[in-house]
Parts: sequence; structure tokens; C-alpha cells
Amino acid sequence: MKAKLIAKPVYEAGPKLKITGRANPSMTLVSNELIPGCNLYLEVGWIWDMPDPNPHIFEHSHDYDEIVLHIGSNPQDPEDLGAKIEFVVEGEPLVFDRTSALFIPAGTKHGPVTWKRCSRPHMQMAIMLGAGSYAEGWKEDVGKKKED
Repeated sequence: MKAKLIAKPVYEAGPKLKITGRANPSMTLVSNELIPGCNLYLEVGWIWDMPDPNPHIFEHSHDYDEIVLHIGSNPQDPEDLGAKIEFVVEGEPLVFDRTSALFIPAGTKHGPVTWKRCSRPHMQMAIMLGAGSYAEGWKEDVGKKKED
């Protein structure tokens, strides 16, 4: 496989909802569609205000290992996320306000993801190892509650 620059993302990822305060859909920057044979799915979305609705990502799981990054935008303090987020994994809430990475093994239930505060723009990035497309990685609509 040859190196390839992706300068034009695909906008496909995210809940099928109208959401304010964040990019939706997110930018797909790596997929088999963009880089045939890569078998990796990467999406990025900016959050600049309290998302509404909040939460908008509900409990779900994937058939692939996932890495979720939340990255702050403060160059003087890159570990400052600029937000406080509650991210539930297997029913256990993880609360953080620092730039962070979360490894979620395939089949692990995670969500909802709730913003508790947002004081500056930050980025949410999801990487699915082995999924080559949005459809492979996101079989469930994360914007729907289980009882919907």
C-alpha cells in the first residue's frame, strides 16, 4: 500500500439528529473508501459549545476495537480539554476534563457520553481498528436511546 494524503474528508459519521454546539456529521478522514485496503476507520468532530441535545451519543457497542480521543485546543496547556465529559463504559461512568484516550475492546458497551461543561473548543476522534467503513463500524444509530 502506498502513502496517501486525504485532504477532502467525507461527512457521514454521527447520530442522525440535529445537534448544535458540535460538528455533525463528523469528518471521516480514513476508511477503505478513501484508502482502499487500509481496514481502519477514523472520524473527527469539533465540539465548540455544549452539545444540544446532551447526551446525543447513547449506549452502543462495536464489532471492532475502538480508540476514542478527546483533545483540547489550548496550545499553552495541551492537556486541558476545555470540557468536562462523563463517558459511561459497561455501566461505569468515567469523568474527565483532560486530553485523553480511551481504549474500548470490541463488544464493550459504552455510552451515554454527556458533556458536563464546555469552556473552549475541543476535538473528539474515534478510530476503529479493522473496520474499513462507517457502515462496518457503526451498525447501531448512537443517537437513539435503547428504548426508542
